[in-house]
Amino acid sequence: MEKKSRRGLLKNSATVAAAAAGATLLTKAAEAQPAKIEKHSPFPPNPTTGKPMYSGAVAYGNMLFLSGVGYHKPGTIEDHTRGVLDEIKKNLENAGSSLQNCLKVTVFLADLKDYEAMNAVYRTYDWGSLPPVRTTTAAAGVPGDSLIEIDVIAYI
Repeated sequence: MEKKSRRGLLKNSATVAAAAAGATLLTKAAEAQPAKIEKHSPFPPNPTTGKPMYSGAVAYGNMLFLSGVGYHKPGTIEDHTRGVLDEIKKNLENAGSSLQNCLKVTVFLADLKDYEAMNAVYRTYDWGSLPPVRTTTAAAGVPGDSLIEIDVIAYI
């Protein structure tokens, strides 16, 4: 009988210690400061509000959100895709990230018939051993006569 009660006491003590450790971790997590938000806008302020219309990039903790990038010059879908991905790569690197750190890519095509040609260029970029998740859709009019717009979520 003595062994059982001693074993039960040890087991209960371990459970109480584990619960106390978990409570301490939860308390520390609750006391932690929220991640700093950094917003960057390449756009001039709106004359009415004095603020830009939207941010080109937002960093929250180690997460980086880049707004959509289009290509606003004449050319084929291959030219537009290359121009957009080169700009995204540059923006990611300027923020301390890379294409290999992309978690989510969203591609907006002005015409879904350009899907295969866009993919041919997209495949030539180094997304790392495990590429990001991606959504591709045809949008009813990509702004600025671009044939493609792409936004990304990455980590720093």
